[in-house]
Amino acid sequence: MQFDMCLDACLRYGYIPRMRAYKFYANWRWLIFFFGGAACFAQNADSAKRNEAVAIVGGETIYEADLLPSVQAQLIKLRSQEYDVKKKALDSLIEQKLLESAAKKKGTTTERLLEQDVDQRVAEPTDAELQAYFLAQKDKLNRPFDDVKDQLRVGLKQAMIQEARQGYLKGLRKDGDVTVLLAPPKVQVGFDPKRLRGSSKAPVMIVEFSDFQCPYCRRVEGTLRDVLAKYGDRVTLAYRDFPIAQIHPQAEQAAEASRCAGEQGKFWEYHDELLSASRLEQAALLEYARTLKLDEKQFDACVSSGKYRADIQRDVQEGTQAGVSGTPGFFINGVPLSGAQSAEAFTRLIERELAR
Repeated sequence: MQFDMCLDACLRYGYIPRMRAYKFYANWRWLIFFFGGAACFAQNADSAKRNEAVAIVGGETIYEADLLPSVQAQLIKLRSQEYDVKKKALDSLIEQKLLESAAKKKGTTTERLLEQDVDQRVAEPTDAELQAYFLAQKDKLNRPFDDVKDQLRVGLKQAMIQEARQGYLKGLRKDGDVTVLLAPPKVQVGFDPKRLRGSSKAPVMIVEFSDFQCPYCRRVEGTLRDVLAKYGDRVTLAYRDFPIAQIHPQAEQAAEASRCAGEQGKFWEYHDELLSASRLEQAALLEYARTLKLDEKQFDACVSSGKYRADIQRDVQEGTQAGVSGTPGFFINGVPLSGAQSAEAFTRLIERELAR
């Protein structure tokens, strides 16, 4: 019974790896017990640890969980750094295993394989390539092209070989039977059901902490639109406020205005206006409301009242506790992603979550 309850929790919250990675096992219950159950029990152990007493002051007990509000952001960063170190080591080991397997099939060594299949196929740099390479490093070299031409040829050839080797390894990995089970740390982040682009039941939820005056938030907006269009009802975007008042003095009032527009069912339309606007002062905020045909009196009264100020600060506080230190900050099914990232960065995480 206890095992079944743990199994159900593991399945529900995604702690169990994909079954196809272990299809050669006959008894799936024991498979889950060893590989998924361990993760589930680890979660239970972590929960118990949070209830552990860490100090007693004047008869009042301080628990592990009481430390979280002040240290959670640092702990999240440390866990992410730990994951990055492990992932780098894992990628290197996977590449080595793939190389060894490919070399074994050809009856040679890994280094000889790379020399024959990669290095020897890299052409000598052309004069035009050398000139471009020189111009890119001209300030550092501080010498005429003819004086460093031979040196540049050797350096560029090595760079071309390294690039070719990386491409070769990517090809081995793409064609190989590789299933990565190492997962990045996840953070539990809530969302506002009134500010969703898509369904709350979508398998992938992107929670964005953003600032309407932030240039990087504006820059990533096109990327987000492309990602949502690509995945349709499989991905949902949730918006949360994170105005950085110290450098963006108009951001907080813009966030309040967006929520007031949301009262009239036009949060996303107003959101889009703000992210494409050049002005965010109060008169401009009212002008955008007129453009969207909002009830001006209701909108103006809402903005002037400051009724959403506490809610915005709650977003900021929860974002900070989740590790957000700048905008835009994203959580893709709880996996942190910081900054105005490329579509490829979003796609990589989304595809992994969909595969789970």
